[in-house]
Amino acid sequence: MNMNVPSLLQEPRVSLLGNTALLFEAPGEFDLHTQRRIWALADQAMDWPSVAEAVPGMTNLMLIFSEPPRDLEAFERKLFDAWATGEEKQMKPREIEISIAYGGAGGPHLREVAENTGLSVADVVKIHTDPSYTVYAVGSHAGYCYLGGLDSRLFLPRRKVPLVSIPGGSLSIAGMQTGVSASAGPSGWHTIGHAEISFFNPEKRPPALLGPGDIVHFKAESILS
Repeated sequence: MNMNVPSLLQEPRVSLLGNTALLFEAPGEFDLHTQRRIWALADQAMDWPSVAEAVPGMTNLMLIFSEPPRDLEAFERKLFDAWATGEEKQMKPREIEISIAYGGAGGPHLREVAENTGLSVADVVKIHTDPSYTVYAVGSHAGYCYLGGLDSRLFLPRRKVPLVSIPGGSLSIAGMQTGVSASAGPSGWHTIGHAEISFFNPEKRPPALLGPGDIVHFKAESILS
């Protein structure tokens, strides 16, 4: 999934995903207000007869059909009209503080990020730990959270050569986002630290530690350049 800084759409856009789903992409700014409208739209769509599941993404919404709409144009108009109401869903967030070991073996790209942004290592860590981050969406892999709130001074394009694998708990940044990997896997992001935390436990209910609207605070446990 490409998470670089997106270009802003002027109008909502719909793309078919085969004949079993579609993707709604929101226009306007990449911000919390837009995401709250996505959450509200997901709730509305779940009441429609042909929708089996509504999956919020980053300023987009995937609708999975129980059966394809017979009149797709009418369905799209209904979707656009619902978006045009401007309704936002206000969540009751949970808050979690995540301790991060910045740099060292668990954050091999910290110094590189500092060099590419023209900042010191200490400044990168301070800028990264200052905000409160909102969980915009959960996806990519079980328990992984897409966070909004990264300071624009840390915006960087994805790595030209992705890494074959990073361990679970890796804290990375790319584009206008940051996040902690819930499990090991490939990554094109810049890994700047590591956390000892489990975001997903299939034996718990709910299995995911966090959900949309929750708040994340990062705390520097240590800094190794």
